[in-house]
Amino acid sequence: MDKILSGLVLINETDIWTTYGAFLVEDKRGGMDNLTSILTPSKAKEDTAVDFREEHGEKYLSTLTPRNEARDVTLHFALYAQTQATWLTKYRAFISFLKTGTNGWLDINFPQIDLTLHVKYSDSTKFTPLTYLWKEGVHAAKFKVKFREPVPII
Repeated sequence: MDKILSGLVLINETDIWTTYGAFLVEDKRGGMDNLTSILTPSKAKEDTAVDFREEHGEKYLSTLTPRNEARDVTLHFALYAQTQATWLTKYRAFISFLKTGTNGWLDINFPQIDLTLHVKYSDSTKFTPLTYLWKEGVHAAKFKVKFREPVPII
């Protein structure tokens, strides 16, 4: 799996697969939730308009300067480990890494699409165990993490 998953997602220059056993996953085969979230453009900020009662419509400046609103990006992660103890250690470390970042900031790099998002951790919205964590053996789970991109690049 190292050849397949290594180097696909780097957070603050850390390969999340190599360090934590974490990778992006979809809820169903052929799903595109991660890519959709990564590439959905932010909303545009509203332009200031003047609305005179005596005139039709609204008036805007002759030159508009479009600006982006901040946006949320939700990524679906899975985390895999060979043993229960390793899984629990890596899961706690990965969540702590996402919450802490570098001074609270995360640069999530997707080399395959040449894109880096500058975000902060917001919330972990759902956790789904894929194995029974109370028994010894290989363990895996998936979870969603919401990030806030204050200055969107898209």
